[in-house]
Parts: sequence; C-alpha cells; structure tokens
Amino acid sequence: MSGQAWRRRSWLPISQKTSNMLFFCDNNGIPLSCSDVIPGNHHDVYDVENQLDNIKKSNIRTDHLFLNANAGFDTENLRNYCQRNELFANIDFNRRNGNISDREEILDKQLYKRRFVIERMNAWIDGFKALLIRYETKEKHWKCLHLIAFCCILIRKL
Repeated sequence: MSGQAWRRRSWLPISQKTSNMLFFCDNNGIPLSCSDVIPGNHHDVYDVENQLDNIKKSNIRTDHLFLNANAGFDTENLRNYCQRNELFANIDFNRRNGNISDREEILDKQLYKRRFVIERMNAWIDGFKALLIRYETKEKHWKCLHLIAFCCILIRKL
C-alpha cells in the first residue's frame, strides 16, 4: 500500500479566494483521509507537518508507506518529516533546490508513475459539482462534503 499526497484547490466564487486540502489515498484511488482546509494564498507546503499530523490522527497506519508527491512538495522540512515518521518520500525533484545530480535523495520513477491515482481521484471528486466550485462559506461544511464524496467513491468501488 502506498499513500498519495496531493493538494486540491477550489475557488470561492464570492470573495475570489482559494482553498486547499491535502489528501491521502491508496493504490486504487480510494480516499483515506484529508487535511484541514488550508487558505489558498499559501504555498502548497505551508504548515505541511501539522497538516500531515492531522491526517495521521485518523488512525491510518502510515509507517513504511510511500508518499508520492510532485516537485512542489520538494522541501527539506517535508523530507525530514517523512524520515521521522517512517514514510518513504518519493518526491519529484524541484530544480530550484539545486542541481539534481548533487542530491542524495532518490526518486523511484516506476513508483512515481503511480501518482496518477491521486489525479484520477481528484477527477472523481470533481464529478461532485458542489465540490468543484466552493459555494460553502464554512470550512467545516466544505470538508464534510468531501467526506461524503469519499464515502460515495468507496461505495462505487465496492
């Protein structure tokens, strides 16, 4: 089993602000957990350690799992967090962090190709029109709608 992390951005039509959430899913694209709502005016890895700790509170065993993430998540803080929590960080290299050939981290390209499942899961979530554009003004309501969508995706897969 490998965990997939990704951020989801939704547009608020009223105030023209964005919101993000981080998701964990399994190899089949079944959503397992999500973070709290993150204001969209921050970078993808803003306060990522606390967000991942919130995801871990859902009693999902994350030790010895693979965390596939794109180059936007290539930070030293996230890699150190993964090492401390026994997650294997399979994060694509960001060229802004220096020469790729000088880095000690490894990237398993075959495993990284499996990151497509999180993109597919996001497409499934986009099928729920109430989540595609965020009409909910309260963060708790928007997160609860995501949890309902997670249940629907799980039922469809069963």
